[in-house]
Amino acid sequence: MVHISDLTFSYKSNPLFADLNLDLQAGMIYGLLGKNGSGKTSLLKLISGQLKGYSGSVVIHGFNGLQRHPGMLEKIFFIPEEFSLPPVPGERFAGLNAPFYPRFDTQKFQALCGEFDVDADRKLTELSLGQKKKFILSFALASGAELVILDEPTNGLDIPSKRQFRRLVASSLREDQTILISTHQVRDMEHLIDPIIVLDSGQILFNDDIAAMAQKYSMTLERVEPGPDALLYYEKVPGGYSVVRENQSGEDSEIDIEVFFNMVVAGRGGER
Repeated sequence: MVHISDLTFSYKSNPLFADLNLDLQAGMIYGLLGKNGSGKTSLLKLISGQLKGYSGSVVIHGFNGLQRHPGMLEKIFFIPEEFSLPPVPGERFAGLNAPFYPRFDTQKFQALCGEFDVDADRKLTELSLGQKKKFILSFALASGAELVILDEPTNGLDIPSKRQFRRLVASSLREDQTILISTHQVRDMEHLIDPIIVLDSGQILFNDDIAAMAQKYSMTLERVEPGPDALLYYEKVPGGYSVVRENQSGEDSEIDIEVFFNMVVAGRGGER
């Protein structure tokens, strides 16, 4: 699906990525996690062919990302964190843009707009930020694109809409499709994203699925601040301390993705 090899990229004299390698497989909803400024959005733009001037290779479905071949672009739908929509009704927008995506599903688009309670007959510029986000998410999920890239997709959504988002994304995933979600709102993505990619300072610190994390690490909530008894990491949370140790029980542990992310960024766990 996506193969990145020895990617090196800089903004003028400011290096961002050096010899970065990453593979994304079909049938997965990847979560790209990182602090602000870690390079998440730049990596998304490199994957979708929006940035040039790098060495190494970015290959999407066999296409060289630098060439922006139409056969590649029809397989990608990218929703940036900030976007603008034209002053036309939603149905008109769909009619104008659906031809760029040969597998666009009109019935699915209409059903998703209904699920999100978006009036596709209204001008898009008349919609609220949350309604605009739900409209373009509906179009993306109906596009039939094999690679759907979402940058901070839950920004602007209220709590019920975030729940709808998780349900509809999970139910929309096809076996031949990859969804890549970049976020720092980890709680919004629990029980949706898997595998997890942690990016920090232009480096991938961790890339694995939650099942592997659950086998390797044990997470417990403890009322008393723990001592240094072979623990890997802990942090203060409501109700006590979230504590991470090596899992020696042989049983899978419940994983708190936000705590795990904090641990990896702190340099206490994960794999390069």
